[in-house]
Amino acid sequence: MEGVLMMGSTAAVSMATPFALSRGLEMGATAGRRAFGFGVERSTAGGVVAVPQRRRSVVRMCMGEVRLADELVDLVSEIDSASVPSKLPKFPLLDLYDFICGGPLLKKVGFTKESVAQRIDEWLSLGVKLSRQLRFDEFGLSQSEKVRIYHYYVPVFLWCKKELDIHTSKYKEGDEVPPLVIGISAPQGCGKTTIVYSLEYLFNSLGSKAASISIDDFYLTASELKKVSESNPGNRLLEMRGNAGSHDLQLGTETLNALRSLTTSGKEIKLPRYDKSAFAGLGDRADPSEWSKIEGPVKVVLFEGWMLGFEPEQESVVTAVDPQLAPVNKNLEAYYDAWHKMIDSWVVIEVDDPSWVFVWRLQAEIAMRADGRAGLTDEQVADFVSRYMPAYKAYLPSLYAQGPKSAKKEHTLMLQIDENRNPIG
Repeated sequence: MEGVLMMGSTAAVSMATPFALSRGLEMGATAGRRAFGFGVERSTAGGVVAVPQRRRSVVRMCMGEVRLADELVDLVSEIDSASVPSKLPKFPLLDLYDFICGGPLLKKVGFTKESVAQRIDEWLSLGVKLSRQLRFDEFGLSQSEKVRIYHYYVPVFLWCKKELDIHTSKYKEGDEVPPLVIGISAPQGCGKTTIVYSLEYLFNSLGSKAASISIDDFYLTASELKKVSESNPGNRLLEMRGNAGSHDLQLGTETLNALRSLTTSGKEIKLPRYDKSAFAGLGDRADPSEWSKIEGPVKVVLFEGWMLGFEPEQESVVTAVDPQLAPVNKNLEAYYDAWHKMIDSWVVIEVDDPSWVFVWRLQAEIAMRADGRAGLTDEQVADFVSRYMPAYKAYLPSLYAQGPKSAKKEHTLMLQIDENRNPIG
């Protein structure tokens, strides 16, 4: 037995001390339920999990095993005393309720301790589902995993879910409801891929089909990028993909409009994808045969990008950062009409120091190479990231101070993360 974990509300947890739990296990699950009000489940990692009775149905629901619970859940109705070690291993008394309430985003996503208590079943359900999907031991999370699940991904999801409810409520019953478009602006390497994946998974798991796209999927083809570079000789900010002017705005607009039209079943579209490993890491648009398909009805579109929400500044402001930003700033003027005005709600992930991007990007490229895919060398990463830094320095201050131009304050979530990609406020 790897360990024992208590899970439930403050009241339920406080009633089951380590001594009571140990005694309950010694007595067996049946007697334990009578004496202490808990039952026993086994986690995916094999640990024995003591769950207060009022939470056991939630845990079993989270496992996706309600209909076939008797066959699928390894429910211990009796524990043979011979199988219990004479000396139980040490274990932490985990109170997820207090942990959730201590999260830095709680107030920002509209929760109080009271509302968490009222919806604790929902928090636990989402947390267990997502933990399993990310291949964490759902009942034996490390500290960093608990932070990611219960302080970051689940709170942000619940905020997005509320935005979807508000969006849907604007339409009458029987109307075709276009999907809610959520823009997610965050620097490169900060964990956008994982949080978007988590949001998409949770929406889909609850029956609200979600689609995810990135501004990276709308980069120009390799041959078109070459023409952009040749049209701006000597400008290193436009020699490669990345800055404003290297995207196919029309392709992005057409894709967003097509997604917004997926309001009923039977309709299907292809989502463009970009192969960053092509041409030794310089990238090229993937062949349409490799594009993913999605069928309606779509309820949520998650649209993410490192420069999503950037707005042009006065030329004197940007050229003071880097004279080569002048054409980039001019190119940025078209992004609002093409993309930004189509976004209904915003999540903006802030960082204190944009230079963290280099470390994060380096980690991503190392992982890509380790996975057998072509990627940039360390020197190429340094060169590549340096071409983004002027834009970060020129446009992030305004984005963080005012939010995106198209955003309404009540439909914008601004949050900060630290160098370890954990939320801090």
